[in-house]
This record gives sequence, C-alpha cells and structure tokens, in this order.
Amino acid sequence: MKPTLQDLERLARGAGTILRAGYNTEHTVHYKGTIDLVTETDHASESFLIGEIQAQFPGSHILAEESGETAGENEGVWFIDPLDGTVNYAHHIPVFCVSIGYAVKGITSTGLSTSVTLAAVYDPLRDEMFTAERGKGAFLNGKKIQVSDTNELQKSLLVTGFPYDTWDTKLDNFKFFERLAKKTQGVRRLGSAALDGCYVAAGRFDGFWEFALRPWDIAAAGLIAEEAGARVTAIDGRADYLSTPISILATAPGIYDKVSEQLKA
Repeated sequence: MKPTLQDLERLARGAGTILRAGYNTEHTVHYKGTIDLVTETDHASESFLIGEIQAQFPGSHILAEESGETAGENEGVWFIDPLDGTVNYAHHIPVFCVSIGYAVKGITSTGLSTSVTLAAVYDPLRDEMFTAERGKGAFLNGKKIQVSDTNELQKSLLVTGFPYDTWDTKLDNFKFFERLAKKTQGVRRLGSAALDGCYVAAGRFDGFWEFALRPWDIAAAGLIAEEAGARVTAIDGRADYLSTPISILATAPGIYDKVSEQLKA
C-alpha cells in the first residue's frame, strides 16, 4: 500500500501539533556536535511519525534525522525531518517545520535511484502547508504556487545555510555568501533548509543554495520547488541532488546559470 499526498499532509500536521505544543516550553537540549542540537521535541515528533508510518504502511523503508535508517522491504522510501530548524526552536525563534518526502526506488542505467514523488513541509506556527505530487504542481494551503520570474541577479533575493562543521570545513560557504550578497539584493540565512526551498517555490526567495546536506533536509522541499517551476540540481549541476555528496541549487529558471557561475568561481 502506497501513501497519498493526503497521508503526508495528515502526518505533517500531527507532528506539527507536537512542535507547536512544545514551542514555548523549556527544552532539554543535547548536543550531537559542537553546534548540532537535538531537543526532546525532535524525538517526540520523530517517534510519532515513525509509529504512524509503520502502523499504516508496514514494511516501510525510513530515513529519519534522529534514528537514522529503518530498513524495509517496500519499494518506497520515506525521508523524515521531524524538526527542521532545531537551533531556532531551541532558542524560541519561530522559523522551523516538519518535512516529509516519499520516494520510489528504481533501477536506472547508472544503478539504484530514488525519485521523490510526494512531499509535505509544514510550518505549524504560521499554519503553512507546502505540498507537491510529482507532475501535478506545488501548493501552499491548497493554492498553487510558482517561482518568481526574475532574470536579473542584481534584483534577486537569495537564501543559504551553513553546515554544522562550518568552523573547520574546507568548503567555506562564507565566501560564496559574501560574493552573492554583493551581486544581489541580499542573501538571507533562516536556519531551515526545508523552508528555504519552499520559499523559493512560493516566489519569496529567487534562489537557494547549500552544501553538505542530508537527504531528509531537502527531499521534500526539492520536489516542491521543482513542481513550482524552479530549476533544481546539485550545486555541481547533477540532476540527482539526493546522491552524495548532497547539495542543492534551486532557483528561478531566469537566474540559475548566473548563480551557478558564481558558485563555480
């Protein structure tokens, strides 16, 4: 039995209820790395999602941020980020969401591949539900959305993020941040990759790039941006942005080549 888009929406809203209920409470914070946090709400949200998926879709293969991989024999793969924007959440900054993507495994000429077919990203504080089904468009609270029509880099507004090892990584995104900030109307950093991609889909940002991601960060938002008309690839131009090394470049078609050129320099 395969899920429907309505199933993903229901799961995202259920997890969002958990995030909203815990938002204004004191959090128990643990550190997975120097600046990589996890709260009790991350775990509660993920437990809810995995429990519901396993109950309704037995044998599911699940990739989740906190518990890792749960093997399953079904052809589908779930990508779950129970709380994207944990650092914001822990500091009571209202920029976070639940992200759920569902992909179908297949065999191509280059080997095993996954194609995300369903996506739901839910911001519980704003009650904004971004959804997409491959080939059927992208929606925000049931209304169709599309990317901006900008084709001038200097008139664009971009967004990016930084990895948790940003202090010592050899791939320094700060130089690209500075370069593009000087060639555009600005570059924002919200702290939620899933919302960054969805905001490109809704035309709020004109482009988004980020290095060193995990599949659950962008599986859902990538499809939503694609279905809204964005050009979405890995930063090096690969169509499969969920294969390692994982990165994303999602922009309005009119500025894709311009942003890509700046990220190559």
